[in-house]
Amino acid sequence: MAVSERIFPDPAKLTAALAAQVTVDLEAAVSERGQASLVVSGGRTPRPLLEALAERDLPWSRVHVTLADERWVDLDSPDSNEAMLRQSLLQKKAAAARFVPLKNDAPDPEQGAAECAAALAAMPRPFDLVLLGMGGDGHTASLFPGVAGKALDRQCPDICRAVYPQTAPHPRMTLTASALLKSRKLVLHFTGDDKLEVYRQALEEGPVDELPVRVVLRQTQVPVELWWSP
Repeated sequence: MAVSERIFPDPAKLTAALAAQVTVDLEAAVSERGQASLVVSGGRTPRPLLEALAERDLPWSRVHVTLADERWVDLDSPDSNEAMLRQSLLQKKAAAARFVPLKNDAPDPEQGAAECAAALAAMPRPFDLVLLGMGGDGHTASLFPGVAGKALDRQCPDICRAVYPQTAPHPRMTLTASALLKSRKLVLHFTGDDKLEVYRQALEEGPVDELPVRVVLRQTQVPVELWWSP
């Protein structure tokens, strides 16, 4: 299944167009099934999009939201994806959305995985829309090169797994590749020429463990869209 590529001249135009498309997708899901599930990513790139979505007229009380991954840090940490989400998306009109956090009170993600999985099990699945980013090393969610292990296995029965990246700070909880692929639509959203080059490499044949984003790009079960600008 070929990736559908949406290319924009600048991040502002990309954000406006993607916010409009996400609105359409979520409205359709609620209309057809009575509720919707949205998976979003942390980091700097998606924040303007999440802030734009918070302004959108949607039946937010019927939209379930979670993160693709989370650093195992407290909510008051600047590295918390949940904190960023609460400051951006879960505001204004979108404050009514049903948020499912990945971080809980367990001392580490390994011990918190069962509770996290139980919380995620209450979300409507397949996920209606998954918004992913990509790092310069080819990671997506917290599926990092060389350390994702079972989380990167498309046959993994777990919805989430603890991971311990060697090239990024903090232990993490990530949705597994198999969970991400149990969705109706995947969007890969990033900016910059350097990452576009990594994306082009990931489209080519090669080990998934080397560029984990390949698990999303080189599969045929879920439609994938690239949304990119310089």
